[in-house]
Amino acid sequence: METVDVRRLERSFVIRFGCEGTRINAYTLATTLVAISDAAKAANATVNPGYEIEILVEGLGDGSFKAQIRAVYHAAKNLFSKQTAREIVIAIIAAYIYEHTLGQRPDVKVIVETDEVVITQGDTRVVIPRDVHDSMQQAIRVPEFGSGVSRAFEALQNDPAITDMSLWPQMQEARPPPPIPRNDFQLLSRAAVLDQGDKREIVETTELQITRAILERGRKRWQFVWRGVRISAPVLDDLFYDRFFAHEVTIAPGDVLRVRLRVRQSRDPDTGIYLNDINGYEVEEVLEHRPKARQIRGDFASGKNEG
Repeated sequence: METVDVRRLERSFVIRFGCEGTRINAYTLATTLVAISDAAKAANATVNPGYEIEILVEGLGDGSFKAQIRAVYHAAKNLFSKQTAREIVIAIIAAYIYEHTLGQRPDVKVIVETDEVVITQGDTRVVIPRDVHDSMQQAIRVPEFGSGVSRAFEALQNDPAITDMSLWPQMQEARPPPPIPRNDFQLLSRAAVLDQGDKREIVETTELQITRAILERGRKRWQFVWRGVRISAPVLDDLFYDRFFAHEVTIAPGDVLRVRLRVRQSRDPDTGIYLNDINGYEVEEVLEHRPKARQIRGDFASGKNEG
């Protein structure tokens, strides 16, 4: 089992961008680093009042493309407190990224202990210090923090050359940590947080496989398989029904729909992780239909902007 110890990412980490060769689009790199810096400043304001943070790029490396960043803390001139800065802001960002990718998968296990939180998913185990986890709960209440991380992953998702990303403790890591695949970028880049309290909603562009269709308008729930889990959701796209009733498409079990899926989530009081509500799914828009047998693409272009 691969273990990611967030304690090793407290003062600096290396962002490895999975791509061919050793080159990366300058806009992707710049946007990602600036967005991470903005998230760090927002988190720092909650855990280190009176201190300013500066995010420095210390080096670039090959092996796909790597950028090492480090946080430097500066006390404000009018700070009279003897309290030193808590050098955990970088770790807060790492913990947030792992919780909102691994933590959204169906087979995740979370163990909360006195001094650490352990997230296990498949063959990956992430260990987060309890003070970092608790400080992250403060940071996510600041909209600029989540927005910064979201913009970073939006930039990665918009660059088709990026296949994955990972956070390394150092440039030449003896055993590289498991990467976050491109398919998981949308868990952060598409996360439109509508409520920073115990409830929130996210909207994702994703694929659903039909197991039971309801071929009439309304809020009756279709049955789908999504990431290996059965869910039920109404389809609320009138244009999709218009095309169906016009006999432009034929629906059958096993067909795949590419959709914009709205998901309602509730925060778990013990771990702080947002979990999907059982009946919290709605298909806002059907973007594409792929029949099971022939896999012919038929784009449901409605003129709406997907991004």
